[in-house]
Amino acid sequence: MAAEASGAASELVQVVSLLAAGVIAVPLFKRLGLGSVLGYLLAGLVIGPFGLGLFTDAHAILHVAELGVVMFLFVIGLEMEPSRLWGMRRAIFGLGLTQVAACIGALTLVGIALGLSVPVAFVAGTGFVLTSTAIVMQLLEERGAMGSPKGQRIVAILLLEDVAIVPLLAAVALLAPGGPETSGAERAVSIAIALASVATLVAAGRWLLNPLFRLLAASKAREVMTAAALLVVLGSALAMQLGGLSMAMGAFLAGVLLSESSFRHQLEADIEPFRGILLGLFFLGVGMSVDLAVIGANWGFILLSVAAYMAVKGLVIYAVARALRAAHAEALERAVLMAQGGEFAFVLYAAAASAGIIDATTNAILTATVILSMALTPLMVIVLDRFGPKATASTDGMEAPEDLAGSALIVGFGRFGQIASQPLISRGCSVSIIDTDPANIRLAEGFGFKVYYGDGTRLDILRAAGAENARAILICVDAPETARRIAEIAKTEFPLVPVLARARDRAHAIALIQAGVAYQVRETVESAFALGERALLSVGADPDAAVAMMEDVRRRDAERLELEIVGGIYAGRELIRGNATESAHGGH
Repeated sequence: MAAEASGAASELVQVVSLLAAGVIAVPLFKRLGLGSVLGYLLAGLVIGPFGLGLFTDAHAILHVAELGVVMFLFVIGLEMEPSRLWGMRRAIFGLGLTQVAACIGALTLVGIALGLSVPVAFVAGTGFVLTSTAIVMQLLEERGAMGSPKGQRIVAILLLEDVAIVPLLAAVALLAPGGPETSGAERAVSIAIALASVATLVAAGRWLLNPLFRLLAASKAREVMTAAALLVVLGSALAMQLGGLSMAMGAFLAGVLLSESSFRHQLEADIEPFRGILLGLFFLGVGMSVDLAVIGANWGFILLSVAAYMAVKGLVIYAVARALRAAHAEALERAVLMAQGGEFAFVLYAAAASAGIIDATTNAILTATVILSMALTPLMVIVLDRFGPKATASTDGMEAPEDLAGSALIVGFGRFGQIASQPLISRGCSVSIIDTDPANIRLAEGFGFKVYYGDGTRLDILRAAGAENARAILICVDAPETARRIAEIAKTEFPLVPVLARARDRAHAIALIQAGVAYQVRETVESAFALGERALLSVGADPDAAVAMMEDVRRRDAERLELEIVGGIYAGRELIRGNATESAHGGH
């Protein structure tokens, strides 16, 4: 009994250590601007075999924590409707295949240059080609780039790499000393099993999963829905693994098949806590796996390998991106994010070791090289963000304003400016429009607008856009400080032209009034008034009473703004109707 209690306590110490390491390291590293991934990696090194020694078998933790990557791919799949995935086919099989093939060739040459034999160089290079899905996905999420076009292109490449693990493992078998033991018929059977696994998963996703979740939802047992979500993720991962494919690919396919389901958001909410914890555990496991003894014995070769593999892989990724017409900033960002090796390398190296292509020491050296590259990636991203070029949209084909002459000049043509233009254009007024956002300009052109590329904070641009002879200048830009600067320039240089401006909030409205605009409107105030009036009708107010109430609300709002111009943002607070007193007295 005492031995059992001691063992249970030891296991509990390990669980507490894992949780404490993440809870302490991640907030600290994020506060320092170093990101959560680096925090997990360093925390894993501290509590691992070569730190405090609280864990001796990091690979056992990695094996369990790989489920975090699996769940991450499931959540990504939920965001990818089949039509959207079909639309990415060129990026997956064009961009992805080109990058993987080019990197395999280049990194194999790097291995040969480092003194490795051709088979070992090929295995080392192909393992390093397989980028860390976990690290790149986490960094994309932290940077808010997951849903952007450049983020989607990176996701497409990662999906192709997930698929590539299958033929690469087959290539390792072919390189084994003495040649492959399996016959052509056996390989054909393996391929057939893999395809059958995919077909079975697709069929189950299309015809079984939605009825299953409808049945479980009717039971109104929340914990059963959570269990079912985990069953779908882990079951699909297992099905793909049994078919010889990647677990992550199975989870991704399951997510795609459920992306159009009415239960999609519920599934995402159920999986998210498990995904976050297990993904953090994965990074902790990677940190623990850093074998300082191997690094100490071979530190020169490992550091040279890390530098050579990351530099060459990054250069190839950048070259492929530029060749396929990516902008310089996007190509550089992709190269930095994807220059490391990944978790699939461990699988490939283990298979190569089992086949006798590499020995145990080479396996440890290559594994340490990949782990160090994974640990360096967050630091490289920080350097890129601090010193790298900022992505800018192309202005090719866009016209600058020159000698324009319109009844009105609109500066800024986003969602607000587009709506504001409609009464003027409907009346037949000639309207000149300038904007600094190429995306806005191209979008507007698709709807029949002529928008010129120009910065409204520059006096020469305002003159070229016809501000001096306009009968009204409408400032509709997003940034409050930019709007204020344009207002000040316009009132100073064109004092006879009325300036009408969009305000972000009350403080911005006051600043615009003080800058001399003839009229300002807070961007949400009219829609909020309209919603409030409809809410009055919905709770049973008489239509006439609702109109009178809204007139009173508008009057008090205007009075309050006048007081705030003189007395600051807190002046006129007595004109606000709060609910604290009503709640205390049970009012309605």
